[in-house]
Amino acid sequence: MTLLHPAASARQKRPGDEPSREEIETGRDPSDYIGENTPLLAPAADPGISEATTLNEQRADDGDDSDEDDDRPLPLDQIFVLCYARWVEPVAFFSIFPYINKMAQENGGLANADVGFYSGLIESLFSLTQMTVMILWGRASDRFGRKPVLVFSLVGVTCATALFGLAKTIWQMILFRCLAGVFAGTIVTIRTMISEHSTSKTQARAFSWFSFTGNLGILFGPLIGGALADPAAQYPRFFKNVQFFVDYPYALPSFTVGCIGVSAVVVTALFAKETLKRENVIGSISGDNNIGSSTGGDTGGDVNDVTKLVSTAVPLSAWEIMKSPGVPIVLYTYGHVMLLAFAYTAIVPLFMFTPIDLGGFGFSPLQISLFIGLNGLAQAIWILLVFPPLQHRIGTNGVLRVCALAYPLFFAIMPSFSMLLREGSPASVRAFWVIAPAALCIGCGISMSFTAIQLALNDVSPSPAVLGTLNSLALSLVSGVRAFSPALFASLFAVSARNQWLLWGYSIWVLMVACAVGFTVVSRYLPDYDELKRQRGRDRAAERERERVR
Repeated sequence: MTLLHPAASARQKRPGDEPSREEIETGRDPSDYIGENTPLLAPAADPGISEATTLNEQRADDGDDSDEDDDRPLPLDQIFVLCYARWVEPVAFFSIFPYINKMAQENGGLANADVGFYSGLIESLFSLTQMTVMILWGRASDRFGRKPVLVFSLVGVTCATALFGLAKTIWQMILFRCLAGVFAGTIVTIRTMISEHSTSKTQARAFSWFSFTGNLGILFGPLIGGALADPAAQYPRFFKNVQFFVDYPYALPSFTVGCIGVSAVVVTALFAKETLKRENVIGSISGDNNIGSSTGGDTGGDVNDVTKLVSTAVPLSAWEIMKSPGVPIVLYTYGHVMLLAFAYTAIVPLFMFTPIDLGGFGFSPLQISLFIGLNGLAQAIWILLVFPPLQHRIGTNGVLRVCALAYPLFFAIMPSFSMLLREGSPASVRAFWVIAPAALCIGCGISMSFTAIQLALNDVSPSPAVLGTLNSLALSLVSGVRAFSPALFASLFAVSARNQWLLWGYSIWVLMVACAVGFTVVSRYLPDYDELKRQRGRDRAAERERERVR
């Protein structure tokens, strides 16, 4: 961002003066200086810090608060509150995984061969429901505020999750699961609020905690569901004579998750702070980030003019946001990264379970859980300890490109581990147990792409006031990908394992490498976020000039 010398801020521009180069690049109109008593200083660039989000571009445009805001410390209390609310979402989602197959079989009287279809149908409909409503929640958070949407969504998720354990038919299971999908505003709003609490210097650390909390939810959700499902059978000493838990064997884990959700509702309602500022909404719908600024800038009229502007102007539509510079390629990249993640998540448990002679590891359930737990721990280390300094050093795009190069290599080495076990010699088996765990832990570094793509999404947002809508667009895309990708790639893995004549059952990994190479190519075309900010400034200056001519 272009810097203005402090001495320049002391001068007042006359309306007839020609705009300077700095004014053209930053989008400042000469008349904007009339009546301003504060310097318009952009924060000094730190070569060790990645220039980032639209939120900070907004602060820089607001005047003398830019330096102060850029150095503003991360509000850890607010991040903790939001991360706790974030933890509830994956706990609620993954808590049913240990028992959903058995529950569906008992409620529907299903044959063993049909269980997978119905459990997959329930989860696919959940994701499709989320995709349908996600944009509506994003628009609601941009209009009514982040906190009301977050609290209301948490209440809905809590109630729907608690009711799921009381379902006695397949259709009731689908109904309650889709009801939980309707209240998808939690994840949209939390992402947006964390973005608005952070600065270019703290956003990487903030979203590292966000991702880490999600991993904890993925860990604790299945543990709660598995440990508390069917308590009358698992713990007959305590629950055998409790008729309610005999009649509703899956109520206890659902009620437990519901209680966790209630605690999140209370904590959020009492301690979360609203992050959507009125002046951001005014600036967004007017096309001028200075209108309504709390820093004392001239609004060009009285308060009634501003109020009239808010009541009559129309905010950016979802289509207009999607056409904004840099947004399409980042949204596509977001979907591509999530496709790789969902495909890998669907394949790996099957790959580890599949017998060695069919191209897998032949692991027991305990070995699978230990390997997945190790991967989860490795991901947490990468996200918490490695990602923040790496993002500061090479930027968001740099992290994404490093991960894009690593993805094909990581997928390509997976079959080699199975080949070691297929060899069958003591030396090759020992080599597997030495190399495979270490390689998988190192390969988990690709999980940094999940956090980096969120920062990229923040960077391309055309305005802070539409960040909620932009997040909802991205998460709608993710929900759509999640609705079909697990079943698709699990089926393709089965086809690969069944056809041993084609690459000895490893053809699925060739497909995975090809998908990863696609990400490698796309990552080269990610936008220059600093140039986007300068372009927005030039567009605003041109728009003001056209308004003056008219």
